[in-house]
Amino acid sequence: MRSDTAADSLHPSRMPADDIVISVKNLTKTYRLFAHPGDRIKQAATLGLRRYHKEFTALRDVSLEIRKGETIGIIGRNGSGKSTLLQLISGILKPTSGIVQVKGRISALLELGAGFNPEFTGRENVYFQGALMGFTRMQMDKRFADIAAFADIGEFIDQPVRTYSSGMFVRLAFAVAVFIEPCILIVDEALAVGDAAFQRKCFAQIDRLQASGCSIVFVSHDMGAIIAHCHQALLLDRGRLALAGPPKEVVTRYLAGDMGDAPHSPRKPTPAAASPSFDPQLTPLSTIAYPTQGAEIIAPQILTLAGEPANLLRRGQEYLYSFHIRFARACASVRCGMLIKTPDGRELGGLTAVVPDMAPDATGMRYRQVFRFRCNLLPGTYFLNAGVVGADGTYLHRIIDAAMFTVMPEPDGCGTGVIDFSPLH
Repeated sequence: MRSDTAADSLHPSRMPADDIVISVKNLTKTYRLFAHPGDRIKQAATLGLRRYHKEFTALRDVSLEIRKGETIGIIGRNGSGKSTLLQLISGILKPTSGIVQVKGRISALLELGAGFNPEFTGRENVYFQGALMGFTRMQMDKRFADIAAFADIGEFIDQPVRTYSSGMFVRLAFAVAVFIEPCILIVDEALAVGDAAFQRKCFAQIDRLQASGCSIVFVSHDMGAIIAHCHQALLLDRGRLALAGPPKEVVTRYLAGDMGDAPHSPRKPTPAAASPSFDPQLTPLSTIAYPTQGAEIIAPQILTLAGEPANLLRRGQEYLYSFHIRFARACASVRCGMLIKTPDGRELGGLTAVVPDMAPDATGMRYRQVFRFRCNLLPGTYFLNAGVVGADGTYLHRIIDAAMFTVMPEPDGCGTGVIDFSPLH
């Protein structure tokens, strides 16, 4: 588990050279973006004398060193360069400039589906991945039972992986990744796909790997996991390494909007519509809306008690979660609900309410539901679902991650975990 004595682990002059397993020096990755596929041919035909592309620098001049047995968490907004850094360390991408040096066997769990042949069965993919890592058939035979037991996908182990759900796939992929005895484990948000019980199993395995001296690098939007399992945290901002240090300090500064002292990484100007309680840039990027079945949820949002938009919440204060429901037909005994979750999908709780029955001539009625709740959560980022359920228990409409909010840190600190148990004042 995490140790606060690792505060200087990113400073190369303070650790033995033999202890370093990952060394990144002045790493930069720039992509050429062409507006049209034919522009590549045009540029080649002019021998590069004319440019038909724009350049996008995903990672800029990043340097760090990670030692044996250390667990590093990488955080930052979407598009900050987190996945690019992991792919460069894994050897999937080549840097535009800079050096990446890795010592030891890497096991990487990156994009869902990467490295697995969709036409192979789960069993065949396990042996295929083992062969890629240099294991013989006999060596994989000794590991297969543990891999299958950990993945726990039953008879699907002998079905093509193209038939797997995302949860089944990540179960098998993670099992392979941890049971091939890696020196370095790299995980990019894959654990967010699994259910809560499986995530607990995964973090137990991460603890086991830590104890064995495995170095672990993982990207996560779950700030609690970063604090609980990492020795150090890195904050990337627009491709630059903005902050590095103890996880709790980095996470707190990140949630407070402090992106460090990166010389070319200022925060974007706050839009005019912003307020102390609202950041327009804080929006969920993976909202899932289920098909409508006679009702449609519209405009879910969090509001202050004064009716102003809010997504930067203060613990102990009360807020409103509001959405409209547009009915395509008359409905009776309808209920609607809200649910608060952590970024890794843990359900923290919610509220339900009964929608008044509508007469048959009320087709097309629009109803507004408002839930009032007290923010009893500790600093971190959370998501809200919204749902409408019919009399028979089926969803008339449902939106996953309909809204997103951050509970802001406070100068006097707070407890640990997710729920705020401090007495009300």
